[in-house]
Amino acid sequence: MPKIDDLFYQLIECNGSDLHLAQGSKPKIRINGKLTELDDHPVLTRDYISEILIEIAGSELWQRFQDLGDIDFAYELDNGSRFRSNYLRHFYGFGAVFRLIPSEIMTFEELQLPLVCKSLCELQSGLVLVTGPTGSGKSTTLAAIIDYINSEFVKKIITIEEPIEFLHHNKKCVIVHREVGSDTVSFSQGLRSALKSDANIILVGEMRDRETIELALTAAEMGILVFGTLHTNSAAKTIDRIVDTFPGAKKDHIREILANSLQSVVAQQLVPSADGLRRWAAFEILLRTTALPAIIRAGDTKLLKGEINTHSKIGMLSMDYSLLKLFQEGKITKEDAYLKALDKSLFRDLS
Repeated sequence: MPKIDDLFYQLIECNGSDLHLAQGSKPKIRINGKLTELDDHPVLTRDYISEILIEIAGSELWQRFQDLGDIDFAYELDNGSRFRSNYLRHFYGFGAVFRLIPSEIMTFEELQLPLVCKSLCELQSGLVLVTGPTGSGKSTTLAAIIDYINSEFVKKIITIEEPIEFLHHNKKCVIVHREVGSDTVSFSQGLRSALKSDANIILVGEMRDRETIELALTAAEMGILVFGTLHTNSAAKTIDRIVDTFPGAKKDHIREILANSLQSVVAQQLVPSADGLRRWAAFEILLRTTALPAIIRAGDTKLLKGEINTHSKIGMLSMDYSLLKLFQEGKITKEDAYLKALDKSLFRDLS
């Protein structure tokens, strides 16, 4: 058994989400959003951290890490537990972060996702973006969406991820998993191939560069349903981020494509519970309305706040209202709601 597995089993026993290793420090695990140092473990020396990282990466991946300075891959324990693994070089040497991937795909009900998210599974084409900071549960939400489609519809689904996280077995759908680095050289190359593969649905694990974003928009315009992720915390910032990725001369063209193809933005954050025992998800939901394309074309994303509030009856939801509801239900504290809020004035005078 690889030496690092002891740390993974400790993470699982503590119900943690992430294991952090950094040369010159003791290992740390994240539990309910907070980092805790493992006091009973020695400081990680260069020789020791190199030994345990090489052991599970193998010589080929380790050489790539030496060449590039970071790598991503998935690692699986003998008990079936899987981890999203990221190696990185930093000022003091080597480091790594491992995220525990849940062994079972959770349902909409188990995740307590807004009911309107089920309607996204019925879309035939367009772009659906699930956004939020790192560790906010984007992959878990997308896994629930793909699993629901797999159970209810007959489709061909291609996922492009780095690394593959949730493994979906064919139910009603044909699902093809492709991993960047081993099955395709990049997200953009994987997308190009997917455009020619008669796919109904494409999941893009991360829309991290201009080429990938443009290809995802092209796929959505072609009549494919595309799910993707971005690291933004609101619908307005998501649209602005996409447009701002492109040079000035191309922005109007991208706004036009986005206006024609964007179906929904689901922004989410995880907030520590008031009792400190778990985390609650807060959501912002933007759905396509008759006014949305004009707002996108005009580049006037500040109007989205009013659009979301006006259409709450069809399932739209603002991040601040979601946080307010969690606070009023006693699930989170006023301080945490304030920290996560987009309009902090709403929470200053709450008792």
